[in-house]
Amino acid sequence: MRFMMLMIPGGYESAAPGTMPPADRVAAMMKYNESLQQAGVLLALDGLHPPSMGARVRFKGGKPSVSDGPFAEAKEVLGGYWMIDVRSRDEAIAWASRCPASNDETIEVRQVQEMGDFPAEMQKDMAGFEEMQRKAGHK
Repeated sequence: MRFMMLMIPGGYESAAPGTMPPADRVAAMMKYNESLQQAGVLLALDGLHPPSMGARVRFKGGKPSVSDGPFAEAKEVLGGYWMIDVRSRDEAIAWASRCPASNDETIEVRQVQEMGDFPAEMQKDMAGFEEMQRKAGHK
């Protein structure tokens, strides 16, 4: 079962462009990342620049409109993610619980939808999806 662990750092929604975490936080997180890798559960991971460097594309009335960050209405934003492959939701939560997160950080754990999660008639409509994943470097 694949799960995404989504890091939600408090205050990141208003961080200035180019804001980086302190070196000691990066070092602690690297040790955690290495433990995920050594356990054989880590599939992917990345940190994200702050929303002040991003953009949002909304589709009101079916037409795209772009707004540049930061986003005044945002209360929580992603700071990064891990993709892990574990046996259960409980195991994913256990890994998230081991993260050396600070007091103002939250990790949201979400299971990734697999082809088998969809009804058979929808799977027919999704023909070619798994091939797209393979070509994109997915396992």
